[in-house]
Amino acid sequence: MSAAAKSANVLLMRFLRRKLVLVTVVASVISVSILYVSWTPWGRTTVDVRPSPGSAVEGLLKKRLQDWGLKYDSIPFQLKESVTSRVASNSCVCQAEPNPVNVPLIKLLFSSVWAKYTVSSFSAAERSTMKDNRAQEYQRYQRRSQNAADLLIVAEANSPLQFPTQGVEVNPLGTILIPGLGIQEPPRDLHLVNFTAAMGTFDVAAKVEGVKVEGEGGSNLTLSSGFLANLNRQLQFITYTNTLFHPNTADTVQFSSGGHRSVFIIRIRHRVSPRLYNTGPKGDYNITALVTFATKTFIRYDKLRDLIDSIRLYYPTVTIVIADDSEHPQPVKGPYIEHYIMPFGKGWFAGRNLAVSQVTTKYVLWVDDDFIFTANTKVEKLVDILERTTLDLVGGAVREVTGYTATFRQTIMRESGGAEGDCLHIRRGYHHVIQGFPNCVVCDGVINFFLARTDKVRQVGFDPLLARTAHLEFFIDGLGLLHVASCDDVIVSHASKIKLPWGQSESSKAYSKFRYPAMSYDTIHLKDGLLYFKNGIQCMSSNP
Repeated sequence: MSAAAKSANVLLMRFLRRKLVLVTVVASVISVSILYVSWTPWGRTTVDVRPSPGSAVEGLLKKRLQDWGLKYDSIPFQLKESVTSRVASNSCVCQAEPNPVNVPLIKLLFSSVWAKYTVSSFSAAERSTMKDNRAQEYQRYQRRSQNAADLLIVAEANSPLQFPTQGVEVNPLGTILIPGLGIQEPPRDLHLVNFTAAMGTFDVAAKVEGVKVEGEGGSNLTLSSGFLANLNRQLQFITYTNTLFHPNTADTVQFSSGGHRSVFIIRIRHRVSPRLYNTGPKGDYNITALVTFATKTFIRYDKLRDLIDSIRLYYPTVTIVIADDSEHPQPVKGPYIEHYIMPFGKGWFAGRNLAVSQVTTKYVLWVDDDFIFTANTKVEKLVDILERTTLDLVGGAVREVTGYTATFRQTIMRESGGAEGDCLHIRRGYHHVIQGFPNCVVCDGVINFFLARTDKVRQVGFDPLLARTAHLEFFIDGLGLLHVASCDDVIVSHASKIKLPWGQSESSKAYSKFRYPAMSYDTIHLKDGLLYFKNGIQCMSSNP
């Protein structure tokens, strides 16, 4: 090659290298910009998710209903004892009913009804303390679990029928007064209204003079009167009794007058039993009484012991629940440690279910067995946000040995797709910042380090079919059930995963073999099958 050709070749190579460097820099800038845009929620607002103490609208609704009840207060009535005795009045009692005849062997033939009051097991001082603590916990539970959809709302007479549009409930086989019924129409010779139900019967708790009642105790009730005021007074005493048992359903009541017809719902269900946890006097958060740490381990006991040692530096008396499906389990002993052995290789989500099933505290903190607690792992901060908001689960952050801190915040949106199934859209990011907690945001999925209400985690559960690779699937199952947040100021460290091939122990090699299997057809087929069949998802999009 001539000297001129070599010189030209050198110049060309220099030009190409400079161009390559320029392209690389531009691509890097574009990539960073894209990541910044995708991670930065432009225009996101700060929202208060603390439990609402009650709104002005709620007070207005109650006042309007009270005013309606007082409007016809001067019209006399006569109580119907056989009906009023069945209407709930917040004065329940428990009474024993012994066998009427005291003869030998009577108990073998007829069982008697026994009764006891739970408070009788405690001293007066204990009862007082427990009652106060329970009242505080129950108030928090109600404020967290109730919303505007539970309010009693009455549609005022524009049709001309007035009736409750929501908020009416009855116990299965129970009886209630139907609130807010009325009719507003011009004077006429005869005013007539009719009620029809499918799962219950109607009656009157009192009778008003000048009103004719037909169909008492049946599923079709008719009232008629020449006096509109008297008819409206009678409507205040209409009762509904559920006659077909179902623990959670609703009856559709038809309410008509002349050519006007309306329909409203009476919800039939048992009163939901709250799950309250007696955590003692309120003050500084007693983490030992409030939180249980839960983890799932498999083979790598060295990592697990490092986790336990780090926890004990900051939380020496908190219970640690360990689910273990190792083939040759090793003893893990120590104070406040519960070690549960599972069948070999039972799996990741099965282990989560086992660990959470043994938690007896209000909250459960989930940690991986290769995490390390540090001074920044302030569980009290996570407890504080759950105690002061309606949130069910709040994730923290995980710091890698490289210094990178991850939060894995995801938003999940389910879009209706018809008979073939819905579409699931998963994106990095969050919905809004939480007022009062500037380091915390609301999202739908968080990293594998989170504090949650124990009863809510159990409600969603972990699908045991997902054995080795799963995480976001829990949040997909919990969509619509869990109110989720993420805080980046509570940080746990991650043990290093950087291991040279010649520096790995036999246990590390065995763990990697099970933990990181090749994505076989069967694995993909299982996950897609669960999404399609169990969750009703025909497709999903994401930006991992």
